[in-house]
Amino acid sequence: MSNRWKLFIFLLVLMAVTLWLAAISYPGRNLRVIACDVGQGDAFLVIRGKTEILVDGGPGNKVINCLNNYLPFWDREIEVIVLTHPQADHYSGLIEVFENYSVKYFLANALDSSSSNYSVLKSLVGGSQTVIINPTSSVSMRLDLIYLDILSPSSEFLADNSVTTYEQKDRRTKELYQTNNGVLGAYTSEQDPNQFSIVAMLSYGEFDALFTGDIDNKLSDDLAEIIKQKYNKPLEYIKVPHHGSKNGLSQSLLGSSNWKIGVISVGKNNSYGHPHQEVLKILGEKDIKILRTDEMGDVVIATDGKNLIIPEN
Repeated sequence: MSNRWKLFIFLLVLMAVTLWLAAISYPGRNLRVIACDVGQGDAFLVIRGKTEILVDGGPGNKVINCLNNYLPFWDREIEVIVLTHPQADHYSGLIEVFENYSVKYFLANALDSSSSNYSVLKSLVGGSQTVIINPTSSVSMRLDLIYLDILSPSSEFLADNSVTTYEQKDRRTKELYQTNNGVLGAYTSEQDPNQFSIVAMLSYGEFDALFTGDIDNKLSDDLAEIIKQKYNKPLEYIKVPHHGSKNGLSQSLLGSSNWKIGVISVGKNNSYGHPHQEVLKILGEKDIKILRTDEMGDVVIATDGKNLIIPEN
């Protein structure tokens, strides 16, 4: 057999293997929500078919390991990344993500951070083809059959609690920077960055997952009222705010629906005492199944839009 024929057969086999890997790598109709084990931080990966959404990136490069574990090696594009707020345990891992993947849409508020690492991230995003969106509670997105509704912050909150970092020539300039899409680091604030956390409800069929960032008790109470008004049905998945801090989850938020799963992204033996025993207690009293990354590693749930596959802990 000539070398030319050997090369031809080799290419055919390689093509067949590639197609086979593609067929088994994409989970079809099922949607998976993966709470990546990134230590003391947040990184949630949502996958359905060829559509991927990443909510936060954790404090280091562990998020890359998570992406490598669940995405096909040839898929180097992430459709949406949401940065809930610019604190290191949520954004630092995104630096390496942007270095290794192309990203269609980056949802982040325009609050700045004095950290040099955040400047690196801003530079990477600004130098890419990524579309930047500064979402408020009026923003909704659809990706395939996945819906993403932003519940917080409101444009009123941003206007009342931010100061532009640009020269304030007039009031109109300030208003533009506070509500503008496509800007990172446009304003600062005296408020805790946690207060600016982007809160999003992700829906697929009858399944709903609430991502809460690091909101506090007051914002949890406000969010409870929004959920009662907007979602008149049981909701399945709640990302417990602020790694299970006692100042994050409120009784009102838990009482806003009949949640099935409470997921806590938290570092093992962390110095903050997360998750707080009070939070574990109120989750238990509501008979909500608690899933923790410090105990389970990556927490993976799957759904066809109606039925849930929940791991045992």
